[in-house]
Amino acid sequence: MNVFFEDDGQLKAGTVLADNDSSLQVESTTGKRIKVKAAAVLLRFAAPAATALHADAHALAATLDVDFLWDVSGDDEFGFAELATEYFGHPPTAVESAAVALALAGAPMYFYRRGKGRYRKAPAEALKAALASVERKKREAEQMAGWVAELAAGRLPDALRAKLPMLLYKPDRNTLEWKALAAACDAQQTHPVALLAACGAIPSTHDYHFNAFLAQAFPKGTAFPAWGGLPAPPELPVAAVQAFSIDDATTTEIDDAFSVTELPDGQLRIGIHIAAPALSITPGSALDAIARERLSTVYMPGRKITMLPDEVIDAFSLAAGADRPAVSLYVDVTHDGVPVRQETRIERVPVAANLHLSALSEAFAQPLPSPDDPPWTAELRLLWKLASHLADERGKADIARIDYSYDVDWDAGPDGRVAIVPRPRGSPLDKLVAELMIHVNNSWGRVLGLARAPGLYRTQSYGKVKMSLRPGEHQGLGLSHYLWASSPLRRYSDLVNQRQLLAVVAGLRPPHAEGDAELFAALADFEATYGQYAEFQDRMEHYWCLRWLLQEGVEEATAAVVRESLVRFQSVPLYQRLADLPPLAQETLVRLAVGRIDLLAATLECRYLGPVA
Repeated sequence: MNVFFEDDGQLKAGTVLADNDSSLQVESTTGKRIKVKAAAVLLRFAAPAATALHADAHALAATLDVDFLWDVSGDDEFGFAELATEYFGHPPTAVESAAVALALAGAPMYFYRRGKGRYRKAPAEALKAALASVERKKREAEQMAGWVAELAAGRLPDALRAKLPMLLYKPDRNTLEWKALAAACDAQQTHPVALLAACGAIPSTHDYHFNAFLAQAFPKGTAFPAWGGLPAPPELPVAAVQAFSIDDATTTEIDDAFSVTELPDGQLRIGIHIAAPALSITPGSALDAIARERLSTVYMPGRKITMLPDEVIDAFSLAAGADRPAVSLYVDVTHDGVPVRQETRIERVPVAANLHLSALSEAFAQPLPSPDDPPWTAELRLLWKLASHLADERGKADIARIDYSYDVDWDAGPDGRVAIVPRPRGSPLDKLVAELMIHVNNSWGRVLGLARAPGLYRTQSYGKVKMSLRPGEHQGLGLSHYLWASSPLRRYSDLVNQRQLLAVVAGLRPPHAEGDAELFAALADFEATYGQYAEFQDRMEHYWCLRWLLQEGVEEATAAVVRESLVRFQSVPLYQRLADLPPLAQETLVRLAVGRIDLLAATLECRYLGPVA
């Protein structure tokens, strides 16, 4: 006796060795002995042999017209033997019954299984949709195969070119384009970015990194939405000062300026003037929504993405030759720079000059004037005296370090040329500006604190810096109040704080009260976004350091040991790990062989050559 049965989702034939009613011992056509439940048996037959039935049934099933089977089957549920009788027009043989069973099981789109050997034909609409899906998948498979072949030949298919942003920055693994790219990468044992670059899809490594950031931080693009006209600020008195700013030559968002005025009593009045966009950018306005979404200007070598539209920056930036709205902190001091009193005013400030850091000398740090002193040295000397006194009061030692400026000449070559210039931090000019900004942020933090108006403070304890809605100790600066309020054109935190300050100074209720949920949300979003922007700036500075090594043809460099396997280049602010670096004391100078540089991955390979002789 032979049986035709189901086993593990397949239809098989075999010879019965033992029949135990509920189960059978069967030798399959492969010679394997298996236990088969009686309920799984579809057909019992004496002839032909199981092996012959298996071969003949499969051969016959291949000739059956599944469409015709579907046509002749009724709408009700049926058994495979019933359909075999209908199809062949006579009581079917074992081979014919098995062939129909195989045909039904192999056409799940046409026939839905309803139990052991029983089926129901698929509805016409469902079958049509299923067949269309199969045809579509076939076409897609052929299309993907063509794309994979083009990628293997180093050509980028037009369909993939149209989807480059998705493929490079936000892969959608359900798309055909991504599946084709992934298949090509698997075949060539590479990764998508490298393969796309090999096909000419990434002509600029700089733009690759820049666009990756935009895809993450500015998915809608960097263009500003419509925001209407800029509301005019209120009428303000004009200050009797001649202010001047101190900034880099490329600065367009000039947030701060200074002034020095002689007082009738022989003392001096030093003005610290901060641009006042909060006078026109009110909470809930279209401009406020723009600033709230961006939260900060994004800085990187050679480019920046401003927080506010150019028209707003132009209207409030403390540019020379105009009277601009400002919040001013006036500090009355002796000629030795000792503060006597101070007050905050809201006014228009005449700006006489925008001084550039690169053009300023440090003659002001000398105690006595000289006939050779350049313009503005006398005013800078008086600011220096106040800054020195404020630094002594804080009691925090200056930390000497080297900063670097990145100057990218976009006209030099297709992807620009970079100059990386070291600049010692802690110079008198740095200290002058830093101390006055620290003082204005500390002073206005105290103003809000005394008025019990919340603000976005910076605090530091045990080395950890964070934002807070309440004043707290900033151990690094030696202050109990440190409010970010000196850069309202560039940071949303400063714009929010300026609104709070304007209200307090005017004797009005601040826009944000204690426990304001919107203020807390702004704090959390600003801290996260500001960190994201800073991380991107670090990545791009690292990229430009690698570009500099390439453009200068550096094959050997000097570095200082930081710790264990980490070294710091001497020529550029680049850190690198060396697997072969022996144990050496910190700051030991070593020689490095500069190896392969991958600008897409922003990686560098180096080898230790030995200590500097």
